[in-house]
Amino acid sequence: MLQELKNKVLASEDITKEEAMYLVNLDESRTMELLAAANEIKNKFIGKKVDLCSIVNAKSGSCSEDCTFCSQSAHYNTGTVTYPLMAKEDILARAKEMEGSGAEHFGIVTSGRGVVSDEDFENLIEAFRLIREQTSLEVCASLGTLDEKRAEKLANVGLKRYNHNLETSESYYAEICTTHTYADRVNTVKFLKERGMEVCSGGIIGLGESFEDRIDLAFTVKELDVDSVPINILNPVEGTPLDSNDPVPPMETLKTAAIFRFILPTKVIKLCGGRETNLRDLQSLSLLSGINGLLIGNYLTTEGRATAEDLQMIKDLGLGE
Repeated sequence: MLQELKNKVLASEDITKEEAMYLVNLDESRTMELLAAANEIKNKFIGKKVDLCSIVNAKSGSCSEDCTFCSQSAHYNTGTVTYPLMAKEDILARAKEMEGSGAEHFGIVTSGRGVVSDEDFENLIEAFRLIREQTSLEVCASLGTLDEKRAEKLANVGLKRYNHNLETSESYYAEICTTHTYADRVNTVKFLKERGMEVCSGGIIGLGESFEDRIDLAFTVKELDVDSVPINILNPVEGTPLDSNDPVPPMETLKTAAIFRFILPTKVIKLCGGRETNLRDLQSLSLLSGINGLLIGNYLTTEGRATAEDLQMIKDLGLGE
C-alpha cells in the first residue's frame, strides 16, 4: 500500500488521515522505504531547491504566555537572557551577516503575545525597510498576534512571510498552553492569509503528543493552505515543565518529516530548532526524506551549527540551485 499511496500523491491526489495513519504504523523495517518515497514526492513537486532562512531574536524573554516548552516564558525560571527590542541598526547588521552566510529569508522574531508598544512596532517597520533597501533578503517576521492596521503596515513595507506556529494539534494544545487558545492561533493564520501574506506555520514534536497529534497538525496547516511548514524538535530547557521529556528518536523525526511530505507535497517543509541535538549525524538524511528547507544559523535562545557546514551538506547531497 505504500507504493499505492506514493503514486496517489505523485498523481496530485490527496491522501486521507486514515492513509496517513497507515504510514505511521508501518513496520520499522520499512522506514527507509518510506523516506525514499517521500524524497521522490519532494523531487517531483519541489526539485533540488533547499529553502534557507535565518532569524534574529529581536526581543527576548519576559513573555506573558505559559507555553510549557518555552525558555522565554515569564512563568518559568530558565535563566534565559532577557532584553528589550534591539536597535534597528543591530537588526540590520545581523541581516547582512546572514545574507553573507547564504540565507535567502530573514525573520525578525519578538517574544510575547504581540508587539505591545506602538514605538517598538514603528522601529520594527523601519528595520524591515532598511533590510529591504540594503540587502537582497526576503523579509519575514514573527511578532505574535496582529490587528488589521499593523498587518497592512507590514504588507506595505514589503514583508514576504509571517510565522505563526500552531505548535501541535487542537486536541493536545491545552496541555502546552492555557493563556491563549488554539482558535486564537488559527484565526491569526486565517487573518494573514486573507490579506495575501505568505504564512509559515508548523509546530514542535516531542511535547508529549501522540503521532496522531502530529498528523492532525499536518492536516490543519494543509486546510489553512500555509506556505511553509517548520518542524521543530523539542530541545528541553531546564526550568520549563517539559525539561524531563525524552528526546524524539532520530528515525522517528525523519518518519514524521516523510509523512508530512505525503500530506503536504507542494509546500516548503523546513527542519528548524532542535535538529542538531536530536538528529546529530542524520541531519543530511532529512534532506532525502521530504525536507526541503532549513533554518540556518542560531535559533532564539540556543546556538545552531556553523552555516558553512549546512551549505557543505547541501552541496554534498547534490541539492540547491
